[in-house]
Amino acid sequence: MTSGSDAAATRAAELRELLEYHLYRYHVLDDPEISDAEYDRLFDDLVRVEQEHPELQTPDSPTVRVGAPPAPGFRKVAHLRPMGSLDKVTDDAGLAKWADDVRKRLGTDEAVAYVTEPKIDGSAVSLVYEGGVLVRGATRGDGERGEDVTANLKTVKAVPLRLRSPDGETPPPVLEVRGELYMPLSSFRRLNERLAAEGKKTAPNPRNAAAGSLRQLNPAITAQRELSIWFYGVGHYEGVEFDSQDGILAWLRERGFRTNPFTERHDSIESVARVCSEWERRRIDLDYEIDGIVIKVDSLDQQARLGALHGRPRWARAFKWAPMTAQTTLRRVHVRVGRTGALNPWAELEPVEVGGVTVSTATLHNEEDINRKDIREGDTVIVQRAGDVIPQVVGPVLPHPPGSEPFRMPAKCPLCGADVVKPEGEVMHRCPNRACPSRGLETLIHWVQAAMDIEGVGEQFVRRLWELGLLRSLPDLYRLTAEQLVELEGYGALSAAKAVESIVRSKERPFHRVLFGLNIPQVGWVTAANLARHFGDVERLAGAAQEEIEEVEGVGPDRAEAIGEWFADEENRRLVDELRALGLRFETGEELRPVEGPLSGRTYVITGTLERFSREEAKAALEAKGARVAESVSRKTAGVIAGESPGSKLAKAQRAGVPVLSEDDLLELVAGAGSTDD
Repeated sequence: MTSGSDAAATRAAELRELLEYHLYRYHVLDDPEISDAEYDRLFDDLVRVEQEHPELQTPDSPTVRVGAPPAPGFRKVAHLRPMGSLDKVTDDAGLAKWADDVRKRLGTDEAVAYVTEPKIDGSAVSLVYEGGVLVRGATRGDGERGEDVTANLKTVKAVPLRLRSPDGETPPPVLEVRGELYMPLSSFRRLNERLAAEGKKTAPNPRNAAAGSLRQLNPAITAQRELSIWFYGVGHYEGVEFDSQDGILAWLRERGFRTNPFTERHDSIESVARVCSEWERRRIDLDYEIDGIVIKVDSLDQQARLGALHGRPRWARAFKWAPMTAQTTLRRVHVRVGRTGALNPWAELEPVEVGGVTVSTATLHNEEDINRKDIREGDTVIVQRAGDVIPQVVGPVLPHPPGSEPFRMPAKCPLCGADVVKPEGEVMHRCPNRACPSRGLETLIHWVQAAMDIEGVGEQFVRRLWELGLLRSLPDLYRLTAEQLVELEGYGALSAAKAVESIVRSKERPFHRVLFGLNIPQVGWVTAANLARHFGDVERLAGAAQEEIEEVEGVGPDRAEAIGEWFADEENRRLVDELRALGLRFETGEELRPVEGPLSGRTYVITGTLERFSREEAKAALEAKGARVAESVSRKTAGVIAGESPGSKLAKAQRAGVPVLSEDDLLELVAGAGSTDD
């Protein structure tokens, strides 16, 4: 091999190791060290090296995740160990009965511990590793045999192509790992928005979307679907020993497998019951669907002694909650005009219980989606709660009632009468009238609920005062008096005074919350905080050029343009001036304002493991001296502080000529005794 080939082989090995390391940091530890753009650059580097030297591509290279050609079909493969299903319980009594049976079979005096984890509503898969390298992935199928979907599973970045080897250990000769593939709710929403925009049928729920994505004949399509996975156990294994379920999960985590962070070990069935109850309430906060809790006896010795009945383990149960879908009647389709002018159809339903909550309204997305699903007034429809506060109508139960008609969006705005438009390339219909009453109403609701969180002042309060003509703009809210409210039915002197007091107190909300509440296009909670932190006050923000706004973290050209246009509008500038005159805060306070100090104006990046600081401690120490700590290296970086195992940030700093600092240098910086300008 020539010296050039040697260098290419060394570089390819280095890049593969870096890419797998950063996937591990991102998917398993949830603690990325580099930006997505930096990861993509490393990936492109490896692609280039392997294209120039095809003989260097290995079966576990990250580049093979999307490289397989479309398959003519899926062949059947046998699992090394059957993938059984679980018996279920649905209440505390059933859980206690199962625990009693476990104790009786093991001996009533024997202590039993349990492991619980969320039951992901996705698709079960089995992955086989030989010598630490992924060689096959299959669907669950009938439990004995599944479909070979190796090429598709390789496109899922959370699936390790090679096991990590802590302390250089030799990987097991054979290891069968079990996991649940799923589509995050955020990805599911993006997928359906894309499908709707392309005029294609939308997916009814994330579970179906995940299963359909996994069985695409073309792996490139699977790669676009933003799938992820939680690993929950092992099947067949050789060359490694386990003694507990908790130990299996810890072992898997250390070797690069993503395990659910909400897994818990319990010493009593009462503790298990509490977790099952808590997660029924908390599941709506997750970015993925769960339909219960899986409970396993922790000890593998006890599992073996308990055995199975008809392929279903006696040592495990699935605690299942009430279904998240139900059928009811769609009474009427209404249209609401949002704070950006978008016309949003929603369903008025015959009240029905879904997942323990009574539902009477549901979202319907847009006209195209309604007609693609062929949903009509009067239909019996399937309603689903899928992580959203407002449930969704999945589709109708056919046939339609006699005389029903397809839905059509109104030609006129239901509030101001302006002609409704549908911009080219968009799926949403819009009211173009900037003075439309609903814009002001929806902005007010957003302000009191999401942005300022004004206690005792919510949507109903705003709607009532709007209908009475007492509230038409944000400044009107801060001019309300207790005397005005006392005149309203249901308000006494005390309740009126409390409402006004809450509104006045909201003037103390920080600048970034005010920005979030102003209804600036494409400015959500995080972007508002970044803008406030970067500019410090509204005058600097309003006078900034688009190029400067683009420098703010998370703000690209399109968003910067929209922000600049909003502040260039005279009506919006008058609104800001009026709110500022009423006492609202339009400059950062201590909560976001950078500390002034000897390191003010400098940006540092921390990489690797430090001996005397945690990363958060190092960040806090630098910020206390006025510095800013960033996640990625750029031309503005004053220095990169490198600890053990620094990763690619160190290499990037060296290539860019950015100073590389040691932990001793960091100590001098925060003590005020050193400078990178020497």
